[in-house]
Amino acid sequence: MVTRFLSRVYWACSRWTLVTEPGPTRPTVLLGAPHTSNWDFVLMLGIAWRLGIDIRWLGKKSLFAGWRGPLMHRLGGIPVDRADPGRVVAEVVARIHAGEVFSLVVTPDGTRGANAHWKSGFYRIARETGMPVTLGYVDRTTMTTGLGPTLELTGDVPADMDAIRAFYADKAGLRPQYRTEPRLASELGDA
Repeated sequence: MVTRFLSRVYWACSRWTLVTEPGPTRPTVLLGAPHTSNWDFVLMLGIAWRLGIDIRWLGKKSLFAGWRGPLMHRLGGIPVDRADPGRVVAEVVARIHAGEVFSLVVTPDGTRGANAHWKSGFYRIARETGMPVTLGYVDRTTMTTGLGPTLELTGDVPADMDAIRAFYADKAGLRPQYRTEPRLASELGDA
């Protein structure tokens, strides 16, 4: 497969080291965090292709404009209209309930800038589809990237997020100053 070959070449030449648990054995919501750079996209493709994971990913709809549209769709992109982000949650849930099989990459800290909290769409998608959550990471301090554990969400948001926070506590993105603490608005009383 061409993507596997490309990923092997990439990891052989990259200054990043792929340190990962085995890929999930069933479709999962794959978190990409901390998301602080556009280079995270290249790392995500390298991980998925190396592990043979069929992925779709969420991206702002402007990425799909013009000549980039067909390429982004071919790479598994699903456009998100930031004016109506809830619609994409319903769309993804409907696709999965209709029988489509894929792992969904979500960057819950949103754009590549420091935010007050993570977006909750990943949590809603995982709970509404019964998909587990796999913790993907980028850590500049060790120059490693990969997949961590796969968790089954319980519906106890603070407990689930405590497990997620514990994993990401020592992870810094490519630009650590833009890292957002893994916390949902509902935990802050903002939901």
